[in-house]
Amino acid sequence: MTLIKTSYNRRSFLKSSTLAGGGMILGFSWLASCKPTPEQIKSIPKEWFNINGFLKIADNGLVTIMSPNPEIGQNVKTSMPMIIADELGVDWKDVVVEQAPLNTDIFQRQLAGGSQSIRAGWSGLRMAGATAKHMLVAAAADAWQVDASEITVDNGVISHTASDNSAGFGEMASKAATMTVPEEVALKETSDFNIIGTDKRNVDGPNLVTGKPLFGIDIQEEGMMIAMIIHPPAFGLTYKSMDAEAVKSMPGIKDVFPIDVYPENVEKQWSDGGAIAKLVAIVGDSTWQCMQAKKALKVEWEETSTLESTEGHDEALTKLLNSTSKKPARKDGDVASAFRKADKIIERTYSAPFLAHNTMEPMNFFADVNGERALLNGPIQTPEFLEKTLASRLGLPVEKIDIKMTRMGGGFGRRLYGTFGVEAAVISQKMQAPIKLVYTREDDMTQGTYRPTYKVKYKAALDKEGNLLAWHVKGAGSNDDLLFENRFPAGAVDNYLAEKFNLETVVTTGAWRAPRSNFVAGAEQAFIDEVAEAAGKDPIEFRLELFDRAIKNPVGEPEKNDYDPERYAGVLKLVRDKSGWSNGQGNAKRGVSAYYCHNSYVAQVLDLNDDTDAPKVDKVWCAVDCGIVINPMAAKNQIEGGIIDGIGHATYSEMTFENGQPQHKNFDTYRLIRHKEAPKEIETFFVDNGIDPTGLGEPSLPPIIGALANALYKATGQRHYNQPFITEKSVIG
Repeated sequence: MTLIKTSYNRRSFLKSSTLAGGGMILGFSWLASCKPTPEQIKSIPKEWFNINGFLKIADNGLVTIMSPNPEIGQNVKTSMPMIIADELGVDWKDVVVEQAPLNTDIFQRQLAGGSQSIRAGWSGLRMAGATAKHMLVAAAADAWQVDASEITVDNGVISHTASDNSAGFGEMASKAATMTVPEEVALKETSDFNIIGTDKRNVDGPNLVTGKPLFGIDIQEEGMMIAMIIHPPAFGLTYKSMDAEAVKSMPGIKDVFPIDVYPENVEKQWSDGGAIAKLVAIVGDSTWQCMQAKKALKVEWEETSTLESTEGHDEALTKLLNSTSKKPARKDGDVASAFRKADKIIERTYSAPFLAHNTMEPMNFFADVNGERALLNGPIQTPEFLEKTLASRLGLPVEKIDIKMTRMGGGFGRRLYGTFGVEAAVISQKMQAPIKLVYTREDDMTQGTYRPTYKVKYKAALDKEGNLLAWHVKGAGSNDDLLFENRFPAGAVDNYLAEKFNLETVVTTGAWRAPRSNFVAGAEQAFIDEVAEAAGKDPIEFRLELFDRAIKNPVGEPEKNDYDPERYAGVLKLVRDKSGWSNGQGNAKRGVSAYYCHNSYVAQVLDLNDDTDAPKVDKVWCAVDCGIVINPMAAKNQIEGGIIDGIGHATYSEMTFENGQPQHKNFDTYRLIRHKEAPKEIETFFVDNGIDPTGLGEPSLPPIIGALANALYKATGQRHYNQPFITEKSVIG
């Protein structure tokens, strides 16, 4: 097993220089890469030639590669073109990357979600590069009248040694564009990759650090007006009436009107989940003028359903967990009998609150709609589904709708739900003018589409020798049934029962980074540690015993288990060894966790410092099995971001409700992790096993919550059952 090691150190992330005036400059170590070297600067090409939907080649040898999927910060705009470039055989310095617009005729799954962009695009991207190379070689073979099998390609140069012929891509581009597209092509052996597996800097890096307009919020178009919306202040209310005449006369305000975004005849997509159908729109010359109008406008709302509160949600979830499902999600063996025979029974309940997404860039979208066509541009994770909804809502054929994608200032699942794009289009259609819709932070934080609130109850039975006899799990969530019944420890316990329940609520919910896993992983892994302690066993060895059972003698039908126990055990052993767990450090203030989700395996060890009054996260070791790593630098960033995100939300964040109203509207009361609270160091190890790549944007978040809970127990003697942990006891600095 070959390892690729990367590390993060908070102290080395920022460099500071003191100025004469006592100020500080914060600089990034990769800023120097923003200026191209002389060899990277080529003359402006006279002509470009389309080879296929993914790429075009200029007459001077530059290659433009289209990145098809939305860029949400996961760095697919760099990594996806790397895959094409490697198969093509081009020198990376000669590659220009562009964001592709929505085009369902050429591209498949233009979606950012589920950590599946690379996994789903892997074969297709490789084929696109290999096909283009085949056509370039065919063009050269025809031009030189030689056998194509004798031609080699390396760093953008096509060569035939026997005839002493060679040419750059640019010289063959025009002819290659006319060649027949092959029905099948050979792909590289993974051992021959020379771009895949190497560190490549973010292709948007120079524009990001110099403030170039990349995001939807940056869009400025001639004649564009600003729109803002007002939605009901509580879940269970809907629009009734307003008196807008005085507000319409305010400076810069063009119009104020109610809109029905989703009339009954509109064919909704799943991405329209969480939509608020009836809103009030304010259109003006600037965001400031619209914000002042929002404050002045008095809207009357009426009640349509019960106004819910956090206390009621908690009681309802508890009631569900105390009930019995009519049809268990999974049942192996005789759980009831095993509990009757048990020497020890451990039973614990865990809970987590609603969470907002809180993307750095608020929701926004540009739309220019007239009777004949619709032009849209903005930050969206699901452009194809937005297009379908727009066709139904606007009464336009799909081919008359053009959607472009900007870089997103965060998403975490929030921008899967493109309701804000539909709103922008409807307002533009009403105004017959280009519109940029902008949400305030309060609009977004109180609109909904939250991470569901959850509860889960675990019950385990042990015999006198500390062997696990039975495992019973019952999970419930708001508008979500929470459990993955075929994940570990299913298949590793003779007697296993999983029951799940769904609490219907008017508070709208949706995918939040690592859906379901973002809670259930931490609860499961904290409970496993408590069971291991009751069994008198080391928590890592206890887990490995279960994996060994799943490997050698799995319970039930192994094909039902959605994890590979050998790979699972592999990352756990790796993090054990790299963290020095077996070298007497297992009793330190540290916790361990391991979890499988999004087709990848992650194991983590988290160390707290020695400050017993307010322990802080000192270091995290992380072992990851996600198959082939395309761009180790970007992969490391993904892992580190997920770890910090998981620690922060589990420790500090929650959304509560009173009479249907969200109780947190901005960051003055909604707590996020701060820089000083992030781990001082994160060390990541990727397993290099040659397997096709799997998910990476989300898998590091779920297990870190369990590792943190387990470390807090070691440090304080208190176990944490309810998130955010800070509400149980202020033990975290």
